[in-house]
Amino acid sequence: MTRGEIVSAARSWIGTPYLHQASLKGVGCDCLGLLRGVWREVVGPEPETPGPYSADWAEAQAREALAEAALRHFIPVLIGPAKPGDVLLFRWRAGLPAKHVGVLATTDTMIHAHDGAVVTEAALAHWRRRIALIFQ
Repeated sequence: MTRGEIVSAARSWIGTPYLHQASLKGVGCDCLGLLRGVWREVVGPEPETPGPYSADWAEAQAREALAEAALRHFIPVLIGPAKPGDVLLFRWRAGLPAKHVGVLATTDTMIHAHDGAVVTEAALAHWRRRIALIFQ
């Protein structure tokens, strides 16, 4: 798989409505569902399926569940800038667990699913300060 294939697969989800816990292109997905769908398209069958999770799962668990899962399946980027195709994890606020994920499309944009919207390619400027972890 190439970075271009990852970005192309993620872009093919643009316009998919937000639907909590879903992962069906054109039907509905949340941020994790988008990543799961891109994985299926580019890599193959999902290595694990998340169980049911509430909208406040990160706050309720008070642990880095999303980061722990990412560490099981991706390689952390420790040095240097993120590259297109990398997976970005975000914190809503300092001190909270990471609970949002997107795929870097360009150095300045990412593809993500956000509550109340559709999957979109959005400017990274607003989100950059919230990046918690980067994976390839």
